[in-house]
Amino acid sequence: MCRSRVTLTTRLTQWCNGGESRVRFAVVTPSRLSSHYTAPPGTRLKFSGSGNVYGLPGSTAFSPTRFGTRTHNVISCLPAARTKRSLSAEALISPPLYFFGLLASLWTWKCLMMVVFQNKIIYIPGMPPNSRRETIRDYAAQCVGVRWEEHRTRASDGTDLALCVASVSSTDTTGDPSQTGENPVYILYFHGNASSLPPRLPLLSHVLRSIKSQSSAKSSVSIRYTMVCLSYRGYWTSRGRPSEDGITRDAIAAMSWISHLQDKLSSSHIEAGDKIQAQVQAELAPVIVWGASIGAAFATGLAANVKACPANLHISSLCLETPFTSIRDMLVAMYPQKWVPYKHLWPFLRNHLDNYKNLQVLANNCRLNGTHCPHIFLLHAGKDEIVPSEHGDRLFARCVDLGFDVERHSVAGAFHNDATFRPRGRQELAAAIVREAQRAVESRSAPAASSVSSTYTSKPVPHV
Repeated sequence: MCRSRVTLTTRLTQWCNGGESRVRFAVVTPSRLSSHYTAPPGTRLKFSGSGNVYGLPGSTAFSPTRFGTRTHNVISCLPAARTKRSLSAEALISPPLYFFGLLASLWTWKCLMMVVFQNKIIYIPGMPPNSRRETIRDYAAQCVGVRWEEHRTRASDGTDLALCVASVSSTDTTGDPSQTGENPVYILYFHGNASSLPPRLPLLSHVLRSIKSQSSAKSSVSIRYTMVCLSYRGYWTSRGRPSEDGITRDAIAAMSWISHLQDKLSSSHIEAGDKIQAQVQAELAPVIVWGASIGAAFATGLAANVKACPANLHISSLCLETPFTSIRDMLVAMYPQKWVPYKHLWPFLRNHLDNYKNLQVLANNCRLNGTHCPHIFLLHAGKDEIVPSEHGDRLFARCVDLGFDVERHSVAGAFHNDATFRPRGRQELAAAIVREAQRAVESRSAPAASSVSSTYTSKPVPHV
């Protein structure tokens, strides 16, 4: 092999032929003339640069005087690679390692994002993008016959919350319920994820009109239905960021707001001198909690929380629209593939929304306190594309096992968000609310009326 240093302005080429090295030198001049010299194997090449003469061993020599003077460069003459190729272990292992390393990095990154941003993924408070700028006035024309008002309240941690409130009467009576002598029934509504309250008001107005029409036809007593819709923290004009613990505080704050409203109603009857109606109002006012999708979990959680219900209210019924068992079960239902990591991340959940567990806690509390368990109405979507039908079956079986008074209805052809949009589903929900409201009002009015009448009977005349 040849390894020489050349101090000529040359281009050197080398090749291997049958294992024997031959070095070919091409001397290229500025005038594009060239001379080629071939050295046989074993020849010791020596290049000298004294004066203006460069020599080759033997009789072969040339004079560089024919060529112009150029800047000298130092060039190394190295043997060329052999034509026989070989694959190294590094070349075989590196591509698969890079591929699977990138795949593992992406898998880990997505898992981390799911854990860190689970509140935004579950609640989606910012969708659609303009949801926080919507107002009740934007949808007032679609709420035919129902007038909505915005109210404010604060959670226990100081978070400012928005409420939408509307009332309808089972009769054609209008005005202040404290002056009309109507029996109050409160409907506390917990909405699903995404969007805000104003776009939901037309649908809720449809439900209230159905309640009014059915109550007018069936009710033997006058009832004032007041629907209170809670805007969770982070939604619409409510402050804060949504989380399970935070929205649980919001639900308790909404119950407190209803309690204050009931206190005002009772006080107005006392000031008006209506002692009979004041006695009726002093009884526990019924609250029907209606939760849709994730709102169903907050409805059952509120009912299971003994300290959440004020002294002048009681939860008489739970209306659960398209409920699921828990977030953990939803991860399995939405990502059943073994290679998808999300269902394996349940130990890192900060939002459990466990209806299955809440029902057990509610039954235990009712048993320990000797109170009547609320009636439960389950409304399912026949073609629910998000919550599997097995979840509804499990919740219904759970209610039966725990001894709840439960009924269920499935809206044929309805998707997850269509259960109450369909007239059939809306009518079934309204009928369930009216039945429970009548039962609750009649059960509290009769004892109060008999108690008041016995109090105001004339004293017997003494026998002489």
